[in-house]
Amino acid sequence: MEPWVGPGWSLDRLSLTLAQAVGRSGRPPGRCPVRLEDRKALQRSADTRVVLFVIDGLGGLPEGGVGVTELETARTPHLDRLAREGICGLHQPVAAGVTPGSGPAHLALFGYDPLAYQVGRGVLAALGIGFDLRKGDVAARGNFCTVDADGLVTDRRAGRIDSDTNRRLCERLAGIEVEGAEVFVETVKDYRFLLVLRGEGLEPDLADTDPQRTGREPLEPEGKSDAAERTARAVAAFVAGAREALADEEQANMVLLRGFSSRPSWPTLPELFGIRAAAVAAYPMYRGVAALVGMDVLDSGGELDDELDAVAARWHDYDFFFVHFKPTDSAGEDGDFARKVELIEAADRALPRLIELGPGVLVVTGDHSTPSKLRSHSWHPVPVLLWADTCRRDGVESFGERACLAGGLGPRLPAVDLLPLALAHAGRFDKFGA
Repeated sequence: MEPWVGPGWSLDRLSLTLAQAVGRSGRPPGRCPVRLEDRKALQRSADTRVVLFVIDGLGGLPEGGVGVTELETARTPHLDRLAREGICGLHQPVAAGVTPGSGPAHLALFGYDPLAYQVGRGVLAALGIGFDLRKGDVAARGNFCTVDADGLVTDRRAGRIDSDTNRRLCERLAGIEVEGAEVFVETVKDYRFLLVLRGEGLEPDLADTDPQRTGREPLEPEGKSDAAERTARAVAAFVAGAREALADEEQANMVLLRGFSSRPSWPTLPELFGIRAAAVAAYPMYRGVAALVGMDVLDSGGELDDELDAVAARWHDYDFFFVHFKPTDSAGEDGDFARKVELIEAADRALPRLIELGPGVLVVTGDHSTPSKLRSHSWHPVPVLLWADTCRRDGVESFGERACLAGGLGPRLPAVDLLPLALAHAGRFDKFGA
């Protein structure tokens, strides 16, 4: 499903329009006038820990006459208790009506306005697996996919092949030669892989080849500027080689590429907020976005219990922990309402382990909504709760979309304000002005 931003709009057009409105100030219209960099002068040390627990794709929609969402259906005694003791609301990841990708949505949760700080999935995939991404490299996130005899995409994820199959296929693709560029192909996870082109004069300003829906042919690599045309030709040569190399595969017989990008140079969370920040996440993309903003990525296993073990082991080494739980998003994309409910309940059962560590502030939310009804990310605001002993309780009795609508954080809290708000509750900002 293509991201929805209103009739006649595209995300490129939206970004251009808002960029024109922002002008030189770097401040999107309607946003808090305090820029990310402005908060640096307010930073103050404090002996408190902040935890951001992201249940990926948390927000949902009622389905099949049930009348309640996946979150409202789930039995969540611990989330409900935190909602009663804290303050709740709904956050808006990017802007009204905009369906966010995972990268922009997480950047917003980390305090970075995703319209001002833009980076493609390729860079995030590279950093997430620890690839040595150098200045001038062009990286893209790849999906193995399935196409039929007519070349139409029938499965954008190739049946969610496993990582062992992925590695075998990446070995084939790594042998593709492209004129004027060195080619690197690495397994990311499951059906995802990383493509990096290295050479002189390469530009990342390329359109995705992923049509974002089935029943269509993969798109041709296309430069968005004259400077990127040579890179587009190199990518086209790689795609042609991949089609030939994978022709005998039953499921993963083609590739889709998106998120062409080169590594940016941004201020980091330690610089901006004076915090030692750590991340635990099973999926490389989320480790990548955390590393991009200066978090240390902790080693952990692939299960939530493993992630919490890693947090507990390093509890006194960091001031801020980002904990990521992915399976809820996957269940939403699969259209599996019941499975998403079960996974939300599993996340709820894990909460006591975080609470027992004694955080000064605990934030629980999703990066975006992924309603199983839509089988995709959506533009709907996302439930959020903030728990600290400095909260003004708002009367919310349970954690769900309708309850949070009446919460004290409001129905459309800009997601970029969430981390600064959490740090304020942790006592990590000085007073502004005399």
